Amino acid sequence: MSESPISLYLVPTPIGNLKDITLRAIEVLKSVDVILAEDTRTSGILLKHLELSKPLQSYHIFNEHKAAEKLVERMKRGEIFALVSDAGTPAISDPGFLLVREVIAAGLEVQCLPGPTAFVPALVNSGLPNDRFVFEGFLPHKKGRKTRIDALAEETRTIILYESTHRLMKTLEQLSEAFGPMRQACVSRELTKLHEENIRGSLSELIEYYQTNSQKGEIVIVVAGKSEKREAKD
Repeated sequence: MSESPISLYLVPTPIGNLKDITLRAIEVLKSVDVILAEDTRTSGILLKHLELSKPLQSYHIFNEHKAAEKLVERMKRGEIFALVSDAGTPAISDPGFLLVREVIAAGLEVQCLPGPTAFVPALVNSGLPNDRFVFEGFLPHKKGRKTRIDALAEETRTIILYESTHRLMKTLEQLSEAFGPMRQACVSRELTKLHEENIRGSLSELIEYYQTNSQKGEIVIVVAGKSEKREAKD
């Protein structure tokens, strides 16, 4: 029996350095009929860099519910799509899950290519244990935020969070209050870019550092899990 054709490819794109695109990703982007993009302007810059010309269609958090059903119908008629986010692997703290679920439910084939994602290099270069970890993505902005942080205080695995620049200090302070100021952590900023920075230390040391240093760029926070020994909170 012959294999079913792929209807949807999830294609990771560079998180900063454009050289991090894979040869296979370029090959797939060349072969599909349409590229679904979180922001067509951002993806357009990448395609121009790769000297590729393909139809781009917006697919983002504000239209994914409406768009998914129509896209599946087009796939049933034989169109082949690639989904890309602004940076990294689609559906990791970005739109994509809903479309993947609908495509699978329709009996169509989905394939995700390996490639860039911010939390892996942040975890590996943090120097914290990486044999067991939990990826939390972005914390809730308001409702449920404290509850989530308090629950993570008991987590023994290494914890990975995404955060925006204007919430970094607030998050570090909340983590310090819940986990204790001596809990070890690493803040990775501008990964793969010219000004990449990885600052390691206790939560109190990180708070002190970022009181006087730049917080610009995409940020990943990696925090050590709770140890078996009791941690002082003062």
